Amino acid sequence: MARRTGGAEALVVIVISALLAATAASEAYTEMIECGNSVNDRMIMPVRREVYDEGRIYDISHRITREMPSWESTEGLGNFLWLAGSMKNGSLYNGSEMKLSTHTGTHVDAPGHVFDHYYDAGFDVDTLDLGVLNGPALLVDVPRDKNLTAEVMKSLHIPRGVKRVLFRTLNTDRGLMYKTAFDASYTGFTRDGARWLVDNTDIKLVGLDYLSVATYDDLIPSHLEFLESREIILVEGLKLDEVLAGLYTVHCLPLRLLGSDGSPIRCILIK
Repeated sequence: MARRTGGAEALVVIVISALLAATAASEAYTEMIECGNSVNDRMIMPVRREVYDEGRIYDISHRITREMPSWESTEGLGNFLWLAGSMKNGSLYNGSEMKLSTHTGTHVDAPGHVFDHYYDAGFDVDTLDLGVLNGPALLVDVPRDKNLTAEVMKSLHIPRGVKRVLFRTLNTDRGLMYKTAFDASYTGFTRDGARWLVDNTDIKLVGLDYLSVATYDDLIPSHLEFLESREIILVEGLKLDEVLAGLYTVHCLPLRLLGSDGSPIRCILIK
């Protein structure tokens, strides 16, 4: 009987020790989870890509960040996104809210942006033609020492029948969309360049690589030339780094914002 009792007591000690060890391990694991330091958490890393499908798809929209440039601001976009409902604070889910200009980053302009009577009549981003925003597109390089004047437009020899053109300029080389402070010296269309495009091409989608397609000095006049007919759509703030000039299929989709004169968009190029 003494031997059996001793064996039972030893077994109890072993079981208790195992339970205590398991409890300690469980508490340590729980603490790691609560601190966001679990082994799995450390192994999970998000992948942010610019090119997809083995080089066939290019994302040409800029990632919206606090540091990206904002119109006439020296401090960038600033805080635009906050966690209104947080799981860390007891919410059942994480839920964010945002506040930003409809002309933030890569975005599209509606006719009501510069024509008040169009704005009142309802020509907002929800009225833009998706047939124009999606389809074959030509990416061209603009002479790096010039704005898009009528003379420069002539020199590009864009053939009739081309409906969508993305213009890569010195803005891309200077990395202006990656600089926080707004730079009024960016390259864009002059009024005569915009007029020449309207009169001498079949282009209906005009894309450029800074916050405006028009130069700072000809800002409103150029926009008026482009948007008066309501047939041309302006896509601004494109990310054209490391994409070869040539023919692609472009897909640009604005949000369906009723009454809005612009909208951030996601744009991609497909070979």
